[in-house]
Order: sequence, then C-alpha cells, then structure tokens
Amino acid sequence: MPTPTQMNKMASLVGERGPQKPGLARNADLPAEYWQALLDDRRAEARSVCSEAALRLDQIPKHLLRVGCWRCARIVEIQKVDALRLYGREAIWKDVGRRLLDNTCTQRTGRHEEDGCWPQFE
Repeated sequence: MPTPTQMNKMASLVGERGPQKPGLARNADLPAEYWQALLDDRRAEARSVCSEAALRLDQIPKHLLRVGCWRCARIVEIQKVDALRLYGREAIWKDVGRRLLDNTCTQRTGRHEEDGCWPQFE
C-alpha cells in the first residue's frame, strides 16, 4: 500500500498527462483503417473453415468429410459419396455433421442444455 505522500505524488502526475484523445461516439462508424487492419490480418483467412460448414454437401470439394467434438475429442469421418447417398445433395454439412455426432454421442447427462457434442468441422 502506498504511503500518503506517494498517493499525493501519483495524483498530481495524473493531471500532468494532458487531455486524452476522445474515443468514438456510441453510434459512430469505425474508421476505415480499423476495417482494413482486420482484413489484412492473417488470422482472417482461418475463418474460411467455418464457411465450409455452411455449404451444401454437393458444393464441398473434399472427398472425406470430418467432424470432431470439442467436448469429448471424438472424430467422425464420412465419405462425401456416402453422405450424399444418406442425406441428399441439398443437405447442409453443418447439419449433417451435428447429426453424425449426436447419433453416437456418449456425453449424456439427462439435462438438455448439457447433452450432446460440440462440433468442430475440419
């Protein structure tokens, strides 16, 4: 804990820093530099995997589809041909992957909020 003289010294230094730059207003648009920095970030490319989960089965270029579970670390694989035969061409990969995990889920607690696997599309 600082002594009273140290606290007074720290308090006097706070005022000497000068006025700070004002932040953005609540409804103000973010500057263009901010958006460009987000787009230039190399981690932005890593999100393309999530968009693949939103594709229909006939739009996915891979031959082997894999979905894992964040919770129990299980991995379920299915060939694209088999998935098309079982679920149809119009089926969304995210829905098919969730169904594949839920059909073989071992994490059953009896509570709806906690049951089931947490899909991770690879």
